[in-house]
Amino acid sequence: MALEVYWGSGSPYAWRVLLTLEVKHLKYESKILEFSRQQNKSPGYLKLNPRGKVPTLKDGDFILYESLAIMTYLERKYPEPPIFGRTPQETGTIWRIISECDSYLLEPISKVARPLYFGGVSEKRHEILEAAKTVHNELAHLEASAAMSPWLTGTEVTAADIAIFPFAQTILRAASKEDAKPLNLGFLPLNERYPHLAAWVERVEGIPGYERTYPPHWRQ
Repeated sequence: MALEVYWGSGSPYAWRVLLTLEVKHLKYESKILEFSRQQNKSPGYLKLNPRGKVPTLKDGDFILYESLAIMTYLERKYPEPPIFGRTPQETGTIWRIISECDSYLLEPISKVARPLYFGGVSEKRHEILEAAKTVHNELAHLEASAAMSPWLTGTEVTAADIAIFPFAQTILRAASKEDAKPLNLGFLPLNERYPHLAAWVERVEGIPGYERTYPPHWRQ
């Protein structure tokens, strides 16, 4: 029975899982939910995920939600190619980078991106600019990692790359919005300030199957 993945276009958390599936060359059935139609809040979906969030993985009778939990499950069930390292040192480094991302980067990215996506830029201008400073601080750390190796933790793509990449794309897309131009956020063009991260983004985009993970509504 094929894996079933419930996801929504533009969700960076769902994007993590889709990238994991592609990196591991796993077959899966795509179950895309439309947020505009509140399909993630439907009674049927809430039976799978009572939080009404994405992603959710269904593997036969087993149901799992939360992106990092799903990534870890897939790693244990399908260990090759590994994305959480082959040694304790590699695993620890990968989890450290993921933990730093979730602890220090995701909230400021949200504070920058949400007003640019959904409105309220003028009211939240100061908050956006302050959050952007924090994002730049964290990107500087990632730039240093990307300068040392092709991927964030070495010579092979890992869960660290998979977990962080969707949020990097989120901030870049937000920075490309018309309302972002007067703010001079400094994220674009990426290769001017963060050349190694820009090269890293291109590597992720070159992963076979990447196009299947790209948010459909971003193409419009």
